[in-house]
Amino acid sequence: MLRIAIQAKGRLNEDSSAMLRELGIDLDESKRKFLSQSANFPLELLYMRDDDIPAVVASGTASLGIVGFNEVVEKGYEVQVVERLGFGGCRISLAIPKAEDYDGPAWFEGKRIATSYPNILKQYLDRQLIHAKIEVITGSVEIAPAAGIADAIFDIVSSGGTLVSNGLKEVERVFESEAVLISSGRLTPDEQAVLDEMLFRLESARISRGKKYLLMNLPKASLDKALQILPAMRSPTILPLAEEGWCSLHSVVDTASLWEKVRQLKAIGAEGILVLDIDKIIL
Repeated sequence: MLRIAIQAKGRLNEDSSAMLRELGIDLDESKRKFLSQSANFPLELLYMRDDDIPAVVASGTASLGIVGFNEVVEKGYEVQVVERLGFGGCRISLAIPKAEDYDGPAWFEGKRIATSYPNILKQYLDRQLIHAKIEVITGSVEIAPAAGIADAIFDIVSSGGTLVSNGLKEVERVFESEAVLISSGRLTPDEQAVLDEMLFRLESARISRGKKYLLMNLPKASLDKALQILPAMRSPTILPLAEEGWCSLHSVVDTASLWEKVRQLKAIGAEGILVLDIDKIIL
């Protein structure tokens, strides 16, 4: 049984659960409290605050964790980043009152900056050779300038709406983050086998995203042109049809180029084109 720590609630909880379900792992969330176990996979979920997950994984209480990369860097625990997961994207930025004139990072010299990420902020200030006072606040960082607690803030930004509503403007993007899968680095052989299976399924799901399966009937005389239009995992599948001079062609295409490909195929005589969703691609 492999134990994985995920966020109990918040922006990463739903995405983490959705990813596990995409991997075919059933989750019993109806009775969720602190621990839950998958009914069809040797996985136990431990629900934690996101900022506690690196410590729980580093201690070995959970073998794996899904958490924002910002928390991994901020906490500084000895954990291994196994995989970047491609969701939960955000940035940590410096923001100041919108009425202030800003002429570069030197603006922060001697200023007070409120943040929940003092270590990442200190690393940035040190690189910029800036001396500022860091005010550590664990919540509602964005109200600090209006409350007179600080001159600026260093906080997570997603859409920027919260900054605007608090009279702030983003002036420096300092740190880019996304959800990552982390490990204690001390997995047993059985736990490693479970992790390897998860990574295999994750790669399959990742390859299939943004792709469609195309099937069509095509005059054999147009086959060479069709092969120039269509990509494939190795080469398109070509099957003969009962009608003389026709074949069936199957291929996988990127969703972004789907309609352009369809237009080109129609122009060379393709008929009966079917566009199907792809659940998984296994190489």
